[in-house]
Amino acid sequence: MTSRIIESYYWTIKIIMAALLAAMVVLVFGNVVLRYLFNSGIAVSEEVSRWLFVWMVFLGAIVGLREHAHLGVDTLVKMLPPLGRKVCFVVSHGLMLYAAALLSEGAWKQTLLNWDTIAPASGLPVGLFYASGLVFGVAAIPMLLHDLYLLVTGQLANADLIAVSESEDHPNAAIKASESERR
Repeated sequence: MTSRIIESYYWTIKIIMAALLAAMVVLVFGNVVLRYLFNSGIAVSEEVSRWLFVWMVFLGAIVGLREHAHLGVDTLVKMLPPLGRKVCFVVSHGLMLYAAALLSEGAWKQTLLNWDTIAPASGLPVGLFYASGLVFGVAAIPMLLHDLYLLVTGQLANADLIAVSESEDHPNAAIKASESERR
């Protein structure tokens, strides 16, 4: 039951990201068409599309963190014995926890500070812009703690100790490589 709720949560984030991307496309494309064809435009288009982009990036970072889909350099870690990999895993997750906590604290403060400040074009509270960092930080901390819990309880395989993925490791990379060879 719990895993179904978690899967629904991440599926919802992906749907929200798709909606944000669609809204950005409509706003930007609509603004370009209006400017070139009708010599007018949508006043809020640039501001709102920028905000939507920032929200989409932070939501995408949540999904990427969960799927361990962030790119990274793991050359040194792959050469280490299992104990060395575990130490690197703990250190990297500890640093990410620290960064997520700092981001959460800073985003919270900025959200509160700027909640009464109104954006010039849209009239929305500027605090909404900074809330995206808060959402990421609050979502990232439990995921990172869960990964550390899995390590401490011995539930992580040796391959899972490398918490980044190379572009070749992506599930669709082999398909894309074979398609490009055919061309």
